[in-house]
Amino acid sequence: PHADQYTIVKADSTNIGDAARVHSVSWRESHKAFCTPEFVALHTPERQKNYLQGKMDHGTDVFMLLDGAPVGIVSVTGSLIEDLYVDPACQSRGYGTALLKYAIRQCKGTPTLWILENNLRAARLYRRMGFRETGNRNHITNELDEIEFSLRTETEL
Repeated sequence: PHADQYTIVKADSTNIGDAARVHSVSWRESHKAFCTPEFVALHTPERQKNYLQGKMDHGTDVFMLLDGAPVGIVSVTGSLIEDLYVDPACQSRGYGTALLKYAIRQCKGTPTLWILENNLRAARLYRRMGFRETGNRNHITNELDEIEFSLRTETEL
């Protein structure tokens, strides 16, 4: 499969289970190197379904990329992009870029997002797409910060 034959749909009660499965497998893979096995194991499809449903209940739009099967997800709340995850078996095929471009178009203002500072792969993608660090940080643990990025507008370039 190649990322030019995909469709992106809004998650709802009929497909949230699929979105949750993608979120679970992707989250576990991306966090296993620096989270305890016990914490990673908590991120089951059922738990992620409740997480995504809770966000949707509070006005967040969750979108899922399908290429035959569910491949990736992203959420947008206002102009905040979150939960960009692509199934590890389907990464490096352009799906993350496609989801990010779609999410940017859904934003109501300047698109912003937060990533863990050790997520170098995501940072490369966001910088390539025009996002820059804002300087805002959240301390997650003693060793790990979350860094805010925002999309530069044409007037800032």
